[in-house]
Amino acid sequence: MISSSSDNVTKLNSINRRMFLTGSLKFFIMIGLVSRLFFLQVKENKKYLTLSDKNRIREWKLAPVRGEFHDYFGNVIAGNFEAYQLHVIPEQVENFRYVIYRIKDLLELSDREFARILKKKKEIKPWETLIVSDNLSWKKFSKINNHLYDLNGVKPVISISRSYPFKDNFTHIIGYVSQANEMDIEKNEMIKKNFVPGLKVGKVGLEKSLENELIGSNDIERYEVNAYGRRISQLEFQKGEKGKTLKLTIDTEVQKLANDLLKDKAGSICVMDIYTGSIIAMHSSPSFDPNLFVFGISQDDWQIIRNDPMKPLVNKTLQGNYSPGSTIKPIVALSALENGIINTNFTVNCRGHKNPLELYGQTYHCWKKQGHGFMNLRNAMKQSCDTYFYEVARRLGVDKLSETAKKFGLGKEVFGDLFSIEKKGLIPNTQWKKNALGQGWLLGETIITGIGQGYIQTTPIQLCLMTAQIANGGHKIYPQIVVDENNKESPTDKFTTLYENSKNIKIVQDAMFASTNEARGTSYRSRIDDPKYQFAGKTGTAQVKKITERDRELDLKTFEIPYEERDHALYVAFGPYKNPRYAVSIIVEHGGNGSTTAAPMAKKLFKLVIDRHSLRDSINNKKYMDI
Repeated sequence: MISSSSDNVTKLNSINRRMFLTGSLKFFIMIGLVSRLFFLQVKENKKYLTLSDKNRIREWKLAPVRGEFHDYFGNVIAGNFEAYQLHVIPEQVENFRYVIYRIKDLLELSDREFARILKKKKEIKPWETLIVSDNLSWKKFSKINNHLYDLNGVKPVISISRSYPFKDNFTHIIGYVSQANEMDIEKNEMIKKNFVPGLKVGKVGLEKSLENELIGSNDIERYEVNAYGRRISQLEFQKGEKGKTLKLTIDTEVQKLANDLLKDKAGSICVMDIYTGSIIAMHSSPSFDPNLFVFGISQDDWQIIRNDPMKPLVNKTLQGNYSPGSTIKPIVALSALENGIINTNFTVNCRGHKNPLELYGQTYHCWKKQGHGFMNLRNAMKQSCDTYFYEVARRLGVDKLSETAKKFGLGKEVFGDLFSIEKKGLIPNTQWKKNALGQGWLLGETIITGIGQGYIQTTPIQLCLMTAQIANGGHKIYPQIVVDENNKESPTDKFTTLYENSKNIKIVQDAMFASTNEARGTSYRSRIDDPKYQFAGKTGTAQVKKITERDRELDLKTFEIPYEERDHALYVAFGPYKNPRYAVSIIVEHGGNGSTTAAPMAKKLFKLVIDRHSLRDSINNKKYMDI
């Protein structure tokens, strides 16, 4: 009995220990669970609430609305329109193969288009947005929206895209936009900050230069989704800021005329206000339609533009380095007058091809076979006598000529860093040749520089600036193409006088008048007798190859010479002559000569520009009345 009682006590103690241990374990588990729940629900409340919201709430950044470009009269020359896009994020699609084939059927995509989409999908990360289409028709966009229940992970997007209503008229000024690439994002913080799939950014021209002002900021949309990621309701919409609308100094009507005048030709036309430096027109030909690039240019269109022998991708106004030919003669004359090398009575006998100038075994001919006879400054400018300017250049020297040319805007960028593609040209001197070529300067090189040949290179916009500063009496101006609405100064307050002696400028102006408005002047056939439109100018013909004795003997007409061997035709002018306001520069590549090809274009330009002057002036007057 004692043994049995002892066993019972032992069993009871064992049960009690087990119950104590089990109870203790349950207690500690309960404490742990309560602590964990307290930690999760109280301490970590914000964290898990945020995670919950992230699963329930989605944020969608929309492409910013890009600022517009307007011309001087308020016409939209680069605007925006609503574009309907279709985005897919592969990672969010349960059955990508099913969805993409469903989209193919709904959008009626060709096999080629479908293959391009599949290729894009392979090139991106699973979490990146695949843009199936960035310019859907409203019909197809609506069709997709009606079938969203069957298209998990598909996002129809209403975006803002670029439109260029005047097509090829402004391409080399404004440029164009296209989809942002990795380099664009890496190099520009504003693009990185506002990036969304399909964002269009400037690639060339003012679209690129002024990107930070144009880009704007994103609209942000927050909405609630269900467990399948489908949108239930919009919770919040945060409106972004539209990019800055920029006004240009350009007159669309003059720009269109410049385009028409250069149709089927390679070249450039510039028109500038000689006091404010405002660019009225600046066209490079041939051009192309920038709308082709907005949604990605097709391979066929790209090859047509790229392989065009007249090089439409080159902005000839800013990038074209041309020998100025005889358009440099006003600067040669002015430099010689200012340096006391010649006066108006200085005379040279031009004997043509019979008795050309010969130096160190080189022969220098005048363009006129029979010669011009005895020439003073005015007549030499009027008839563009090469022999006269050979002698003036010889006496003047290239260093003095170089100094004057640079004062008038040659040899440096006209717009500073506004256009990254702008070329400086080249105004040579003795030091330049020594540094660049390691050779001494030759007298013969001075002589041909005096008629705008040899090493000297200028851009069309530089020639326009040079002419404008001759026309305004020798005052330095600062060309502008973007209107500064905050500038309340009168443009004349910025004047810096290039020369104190205005008498010499007037001599050159008068000689240019004779060249256009007097018999035997090289552009006499393009004159306008009405004083309202009357202008003064200087023709130029720039050789693209050395003329041999055989070429002189053949004396071929322009149309008989292969296109690529024809001379470039140039013309610079200002008007109206009695009260100058505008300067013009024209170059037609391989156009033959300035008198027959370029000068007639100036006649049409001055009529339109001067007729529209009162409209432009009324805007100027209103601006200063508002100050």
